[in-house]
Formats: sequence, C-alpha cells, structure tokens
Amino acid sequence: MSTSDRIRALGLALSLLGCGGSARFHLRPPVTHDPDQKPFSPAPEVYESPWAWDAMNQTLFRPIARFFAFDPAERAINANAYDEVPNSSWFQNRLGFIPFDAAAVERGSCEGPPLDPHMPDGSWIIDKGKDNGANPGFRVNIPGVGKFMLKSDLPDEPERATGATAIASRMYYAAGYYAPCDSVVYFRPSLLTLKAGLTVTNNQGVTRRFDNAALQEILDGASHRDGLVRMVASAWLPGAPLGPYKYDGRRDDDPNDAIDHEDRRELRGGRLLAAWLNHFDSREQNTMDVFLPADPARKDGPGYVRHYIIDLGDSFGSIWSIDGFSRLFDNAYMFDVGYIAEDFVTLGIVARPWEKRERRGGIFNYFAETYFDPEGWRGEYPNPAFLRMTEADGAWMARILGRFDDRLVAAAVGVGKFEPAASEYLTRTLIARRQRLLARYLRRLSPLANVAVESTRLCALDVARHAHLVPLDVQPRARIFRGKELDQVSKVAVELAGEDRLCVTLAHAFPDAQPGQSARDRYVVVEITNGQAQGPLRAHLYDLGPNSGFRLVGIERPESAGENLPTF
Repeated sequence: MSTSDRIRALGLALSLLGCGGSARFHLRPPVTHDPDQKPFSPAPEVYESPWAWDAMNQTLFRPIARFFAFDPAERAINANAYDEVPNSSWFQNRLGFIPFDAAAVERGSCEGPPLDPHMPDGSWIIDKGKDNGANPGFRVNIPGVGKFMLKSDLPDEPERATGATAIASRMYYAAGYYAPCDSVVYFRPSLLTLKAGLTVTNNQGVTRRFDNAALQEILDGASHRDGLVRMVASAWLPGAPLGPYKYDGRRDDDPNDAIDHEDRRELRGGRLLAAWLNHFDSREQNTMDVFLPADPARKDGPGYVRHYIIDLGDSFGSIWSIDGFSRLFDNAYMFDVGYIAEDFVTLGIVARPWEKRERRGGIFNYFAETYFDPEGWRGEYPNPAFLRMTEADGAWMARILGRFDDRLVAAAVGVGKFEPAASEYLTRTLIARRQRLLARYLRRLSPLANVAVESTRLCALDVARHAHLVPLDVQPRARIFRGKELDQVSKVAVELAGEDRLCVTLAHAFPDAQPGQSARDRYVVVEITNGQAQGPLRAHLYDLGPNSGFRLVGIERPESAGENLPTF
C-alpha cells in the first residue's frame, strides 16, 4: 500500500462528500488497526538527539523558520470514523476499551518476573553504568530474570523521582501508550556485583571509570528506608534501541512511518496527560524507538519499530537548581519568548501566576492544583505535536482521562511506595487537577464515548457524568434525522441507564430486502446532547432492517447543534 493510500485509510475512513465539515460515512467498519507493524529490513539507523540542540531548535530556530508558514492544525490524520485512534505501534486503546481495574493499573506493562530483592548476595550483576540523565544509576543483568536499569533519587528530592517514574509510567500505559515496566524496589547493597572495567560518559561528554567508588557514591546519595537502598528498576525494553523519536516529521528509514508525527492524535493529545502530571520534561529525548525483529536471532530484521515514552521521573514537581525554573513549569517555557516580549513592553510590571507559588507539596514541591491551567499549560520548551493539538484532540484525551477515576488514581499512586502523608497529598492533588482538566475539555465537544448499537438501542457512556461534572437534574436530549436529505426529524427520549450511560431507542423504517443496504433512505443520524456540553454527538447509522439491525458507521462531535448536517 502506498503512503497516500495508507494516509487515506488511517484518516476518517469516510469520503468527505458534504460541506461545512460534516460528512457521510460509507457502509464499512472503521479502521481500528494501523498496519504499521509490517516487517521490513534492514533496521533503521540509531538517532541521537542532543538536548541542547533540540531545546534551541524548538524554542528559536523552528519558530523562525516557520514564521511565514500558513499551516493551521486540522483534524488529526489518524483519527478514524469513530473519532478514535486505531491501535498501532504508537498506541493501544486500553482504558475504556478493555477491562482495566485497579490491579491492571498497578501491573502496568510489567509482564515478566519481578525484580526479587530477596535473592542471594551477588545475584544482581552490574554490567553497565547509566550514561546520561539527571538521576544516577546503573544496569543489572540477572540470569533467568532479565536486565533492569536502576535509577536513584537526587539527594535533595528523596523518594520523589523514583516514585514518580513508577506511577507516571503506569498512567501513560493505562492511557494507551507504550511505557516501560518501572517499579520501586528496596534492596540491600550486598545483592550487587560490579563487573570490572566499566566506564560511563556524562551529559557533557566526559568519560570516567565506573568502579566501586562510583557505585558507592550512587548508593550513598540514594534514598534509604530501614537500612535498604531505594531505587526505581526499569525493565530493559525489548528489541534493539534506535534512540528517541521526534515529535514532528517522520523517520525516512521506517517505511511504516507514513504520518507526520505532529499530526498523530496520540502525540497531540498527549499534551493533556503531560499537563495532568506536570510532566514538563515531555520532549523527544524522553522517548525511545526500538526495532523488534520477527526472529530474535536476526537483529537486523525483518522487523518493525515500536515507540515508547520513557524517563518520567520529572513528573509531580521536579525542582531545578534555579528556583525560578522550578516555579514556572506548569505555566511557561524555560525560555518563553511570548512572556519575555510582554515583559519588555510592560517593563516587567505584569505579575505572573508562578511568582506567588509556595512549596507546599512536601516532596512534591510546587506540584499542586493551584494555578493549574489545563489550556495554558506549557512544558520545558515547545513541543511541535503539543502545539498542534486541536479541540478534538484534547477532547479525545479527556474522554480517556475521565475514565481514570479516583480508585484508579489511588491504585497508581500506591506503586510509588511513598509515606502515607505523601501518598494522600499526591492522590488528592491528582484528582483535583484531573477534575479541572475535564471541566475544560469535556464541556465543548460531546463527552459521549463507547458509542454502540445494542439491539434496537444506541447507547453511550457520558464521561462527564462518570466524572461527576453534570448535575443530576440536567436532562439529555436527542433527535433522529432520516430521509434522503435527512430532513425527517423526530425528537426521542433519552434513557439514563445507571448514572452515566445514555440510551436512545431506535425503530426500523424499512424491511431487510428493499431498498438496498446502502441506499440513501436507510441513512440515519442520531444526535444526542448530554445537557451540558456545547456540542452534541452525532452517530451515523444505516437502518438495515429488523434482521440485520442498525449498523454504526461513524461518529461526529460538532461544536454546536446548529452545525449543518451532511448532504449527499
């Protein structure tokens, strides 16, 4: 399949025949699986991404180069006919699509045997130092178990980074991303055996020996509890590492990479997940592509590339040596041209929200609900995919995060193994930030999800009601449009099935045989308004008769009920 054909297949899975942004959908199933895991060879080249270059490029060079470009963000190319994202090497629909309880959140992506701190002394063989990054560490290779990168907390932030890594990786995994198995582990130092002759190279390119003295320095600086060392153990990713992926463009050496990354909905919508957790360090250096060969014995292929989010330890209130930077993350870039220009014009008299911040979060420092603006959130420096997030992309992610209820938040926080007071604060703050985020992104476009035909009823989950954002006395409404021009309109009652499901009863207008299955007369649009959101949900169906039933073929979320219906 050619690139252009794949882009068409991974787009709306419909033909845009109408006007005003509305569409008619063909009688065919939506694209639910992106065939981007087709084996190819040879393996792509390793990509290296210097932090300093990427920061300068995204902050200055790229905006200057695109200053005169007229390229407004349009609908994400890989959004399908159901307004969702197909499963792919980038994303797997989990929360809200498959059974996902507290145990599943706690498990995350961990599938193999866990790292056992009760093994005999010397069982954990250190075979690699940690080359870069803020948190020191090393890799252990345990025969019969696997390889794990162990990373410690910084001395001035005890327990935060190790717990944040474990928690955030599970939240990203539950939301649908590929994330590593990160787990907090307490162990006695006698478990470790250091392989001789190791070296490490730091972020400045300086190489030094990784010997017993260097190891002891890491262990002494790590967090401790009850005489044990606390670190986070990251299971080694499968396949061959290729370096990070970019948040814009494509890989030229991956034939499956057919969509510009900044136009992928999962990368655009990831901005809201990063905002919720204040993962301000959401940049390309904290991602990893791996090449997964079909035959493990043939490392160069054939195989395909999988895309991971990694190194999430800066979530939940990481602090920098410069306090001013620590304060502004959540509201501004490290070098924010817009704010700098405004300060220049106003002589700096405008007060900024972060200037009033106080470190009331204990080990979580400035991480709080106060001053959290989901729409205005900014990371360390501009992310090209985040900048192209549309209202539809944000609403899509909000429908996922709306299923992350209080019970699941508490389960995720539990894997951080914090002291009770810290766990309680983080749980409470995450719930409050989630509610603020959902209140912003579930009240413009329709929050109805999991739309499905159940016999002669069309039902959907109202994620806003599920998140307790809709008062009990607010009543939903529905209309049904039929006919060649969808000009036959009837109002129908909406049944509340439980506290958060809305259902509309449908009636067949035709027998099975006549007219033909795809005839215009069989086309039906069901419009449901949850009573609070500005825009309705429009479910597009074909009435195939009593025996064949109704077939859901497409979903739209217009900005208002007054937006034109499609015409043939």
